[in-house]
Parts: sequence; structure tokens; C-alpha cells
Amino acid sequence: MSVTDTEKRWSPAIILALVAALLLVLGLWTYERMTGQSVQSSADPTAVAASSQKIKWKMVTTWPKNFPGLGSAAETFARLVDEMSSGRMTVHVYGAGELVPPFEVFDAVSQGVADAGHGAAYYWKGKVPASVFFTAIPFGMTAQEMNGWFHYGGGIELWRELYEPFNLVPFSGGSTGVQMAGWFNKELNSPDDLVGLKMRIPGLAGEVFARAGGSSVRIAGGELYTSLETGVIDAAEWVGPFNDLTLGLHQVAKYYYYPGWHEPGAMLEIIINKTSLETLPPDLQAIVTAAARAANQDMLDEFTARNNTALKELVDVHGVELRRLPDSVLQALAKASNEVLGELIAADPMAAKIYKSFSHFYGNVRDYHQISERAYINAREVVADELLIQSP
Repeated sequence: MSVTDTEKRWSPAIILALVAALLLVLGLWTYERMTGQSVQSSADPTAVAASSQKIKWKMVTTWPKNFPGLGSAAETFARLVDEMSSGRMTVHVYGAGELVPPFEVFDAVSQGVADAGHGAAYYWKGKVPASVFFTAIPFGMTAQEMNGWFHYGGGIELWRELYEPFNLVPFSGGSTGVQMAGWFNKELNSPDDLVGLKMRIPGLAGEVFARAGGSSVRIAGGELYTSLETGVIDAAEWVGPFNDLTLGLHQVAKYYYYPGWHEPGAMLEIIINKTSLETLPPDLQAIVTAAARAANQDMLDEFTARNNTALKELVDVHGVELRRLPDSVLQALAKASNEVLGELIAADPMAAKIYKSFSHFYGNVRDYHQISERAYINAREVVADELLIQSP
């Protein structure tokens, strides 16, 4: 057989091999670009062997199983991992209390009891004070702005630095958008009405509320209805119309206040045990990263689609009294926010480091949104009556 005949015979195989190698290199580059982490070469026999195994992960959450809205990101993440890996990797999602209690998710994933978790970073404030920056800062950034900071402003790198001592790799895990200020069984007419008020409100906002004269109570979502009904608390913030209607909070509280000063763009988190992540073959690491990013956006999309419909039902069907927080109350809360945030920064070097990045991005994006998002919404209202597109 001539050399030419041999080349003709083997050239398709060579071409296929080169294409496969190119796709692998592109996959590795994409993973490192999105995560900032290097991965093992596929030439590593261990990685090659692992790629043929079916991997099963446990994922614990701070929400009840299949809870609408907040619980959707974990389920979406699990579904996408299964679909994108063609079943090579599955993630079993456990609701709050099924494997571990809701406020033990962080420790469970850190210690390897579970491979992944879904919750809110500010739940771990007692353990990691600076974690509050990665859920919400009172009067801080919106969901769109937070996503920008995380993925293009250095936020995710700081988040991973913060969680590194706990053997955790965090990913943004969904957002509710701007929340409601909460449910109250007492009218708020001035800052004096906050004094002595017992409210379920977590994170840095809980400290702010206490500084303004109220009493902050930490209660899991599943206990809110009974706590309001029995008078254990006088008020509660949960999320917004979509989730609040699901919990039936309108049945045990009279007034529904807005805007959500405490959580203007509340971000949730998907946390992965670092050892579990690093033992995956490169393609599955890339799939986990892509699934988390998709689940993050999907939750915000769902809340955007469903909140107003739920609000109309609360007001029109259930007779909820919708109220705006008085300016004097907002000003008192803003003053308390400055004090509490200043103390956190002074007491925790990591919080100070994160604040510097957060504040810089906040200032820039706020300036731009004055002439983009805010300016457009204001302009739209000016001409609303003349538009063919009308509200229902």
C-alpha cells in the first residue's frame, strides 16, 4: 500500500481526533474563564476513569422541597446537570429538614455531608460576617446590578476568597428582584412606630431594624404563618407577592408595605463542596458552572413574570392593604443602615475589602442607571397614556 493510500485511509480518523482535541481545549478554556479555577488535564488517568462513572450528588436547601420561587433554582440546577451530562451526573435535592435543618446547610456542605447547597449567604452572618454583601445590603444594588458586580466587577472572586477557608465554592444562585418591605399588623406612620416592633427580618437588615428601635427575630420561612398568627411577631418580611401569596401571609397580616429597602436585589447562592467539585472530570465541572449560571437567571425571570399577577390577586381578591413606607421611616432606616454597615467594615478586614469593591461598582452603576434604567422608566410614565401598549 502506498503512502498516499495510507494517508487517505487514516485522514478521517486523524481529523476526528483533532476536532475532539480542539473541543476539549475549548471546554477547559471556557471553564477556567467562567470560574477562575484550573482543571486537570484529560490525560490524567484518574480523570479519564472518573469521566465514565455515574456521579450522584446530594444538594441540601434552606427551603421546603419544591417550594415555588425560592426553591426553583435548586431544582433547575439539578435538572440541567442531569440533562447536560446525559445522566452521567445526577443531583438529588433535599428540602429543609429532610437531611439537615435549614440553617445548617452551610456546615453540611462545608463538611461534606452534602455536595451542594442552596440558600442565602446572609444566613451565615454569625459565622462569616462579610457574607451579607453577597445577598443584599440595605439600600444597595438591584438584581441586575448585583449580577454585574458578581460576574464582571470582581464580586465572585471576593466571594470565593471569603468561603475558601470553609472548603466551599459559591455561585450566584438566583434572585427575587426588589422585594416587598413586609407584612405588618400595625400601621407605620413615623419612625416611632418601629419602636418595640417584633419583626422577622434576617441579615444586616435585621441589625438595622433593631438599631431603628425594633426587635429582629430569626425565623425560618415555614414558621412565619404561625408566628404572625399567634402574635409571636408583629411583622415579617419574606420575599414578594409571588412567594408571599404561596405562604398565605395575607391571612394573618393586614398591611403590605413597599419598597424592599432591606433587599433591593436579594441574591441567593449555590454552594459546592470544593473537594466534590475538584474531583469531577473537566466537562462535568463546566456543566456544574453553566447549570448554576442558568439557574441564577431563571429564578429572576420567574419572579419578574409572576410577581405582579400575585400582587393583583392579593389586593383585588383578598383585600390586602398596600402601603408605601413613609419617607421619614425610610430616612430613619437609612441612617441606621449607615451606622451598622460602618461598624461591620471597621470590625472585619474582609468586610472592608469587599465593601471597597462593592461601593466602587455601586457608584459607577448607579450613575449610569440614572440616565438609562431610571431615566427610561420615568420617560415611559410621562408618555404612558399615549402608548398603544397598555397595562391590563
